[in-house]
Amino acid sequence: MGDDLGEEWWEKGGDLDVVDVSEKEEVKEEKKPTLEEAPSQEKKKRKRVRKKKSAATEAPDQPTKKKKTSQKECFVSEEKEEEPGEAKKPKKKRRKKKTITDVLATSEPKAGSPVDLQNLVVEHFSDKRSVIEMEDLNLLDSCFLSCNDLTHSLSSYLKEICPKWAKVQKQHTEKGAVVLLIVCSSALRTIELIKQLTTFKGTAKALKLFAKHIKVEEQVKFLQREITHIGVGTPGRLQALVQREGLNLQLLRFLVLDWNWRDQKQRRMVDVPEIKFDLLKLLDVGILNGCREGRVRIGLF
Repeated sequence: MGDDLGEEWWEKGGDLDVVDVSEKEEVKEEKKPTLEEAPSQEKKKRKRVRKKKSAATEAPDQPTKKKKTSQKECFVSEEKEEEPGEAKKPKKKRRKKKTITDVLATSEPKAGSPVDLQNLVVEHFSDKRSVIEMEDLNLLDSCFLSCNDLTHSLSSYLKEICPKWAKVQKQHTEKGAVVLLIVCSSALRTIELIKQLTTFKGTAKALKLFAKHIKVEEQVKFLQREITHIGVGTPGRLQALVQREGLNLQLLRFLVLDWNWRDQKQRRMVDVPEIKFDLLKLLDVGILNGCREGRVRIGLF
């Protein structure tokens, strides 16, 4: 070893630095930790060993659970940039549909006329009858009585259209038939009109003919058993009595329609679809034929 160093030294011209071994050992000793730093490093080593052991004890198959963070989507509405020339369009307001009550409440009460009834009949039967049959539905002016001008009570109106009532009621002796028929919209209105007949009917017998709380069979039996001069009722029940042959219209002379009266909703009898339909069926049963033959005359009260 010494010979090799000597050769190198001679080859390089004697410039080789010779390091003392004792100096290297001193450098290594300087790198060793002091007594104060030793315990802290030992503690760190122990913690690392514990972490490795705990990781080894965990099951390798169970993956570590990651907390799922719920991502909420946010939608940002992009506002349309208005062009300088364009103005904001006003929102259209929805118009409320006017009901029959609204229309009739604002309109002035108007007395019915024969033209109103004639138009109602033509409008209803126009798509159900032929041209020739529609001509038969046209009623002459002689088929109508004078109409109420909204100044009459029921008794005063009946006295005007039938001044010889006392003689008419004496001549009527047939059962199951009436001479005067008053058609109205409801049972309550029927009772009210019968009360108003007191000063007109005299000794004549009036019968209420409606469906509320009264069976049609009971009314048929009563009509066949008693002589009735005046009948007051609703179109639906009157039509049912005619179809069951409980009420005979061959002796009918006066038909009065409660045309101008309005209920709480300001509706007339012909403004309610169901009542209007029953009324037109009643007219078609035999009354319109009686008007054409000159036996029956119609009045609008």
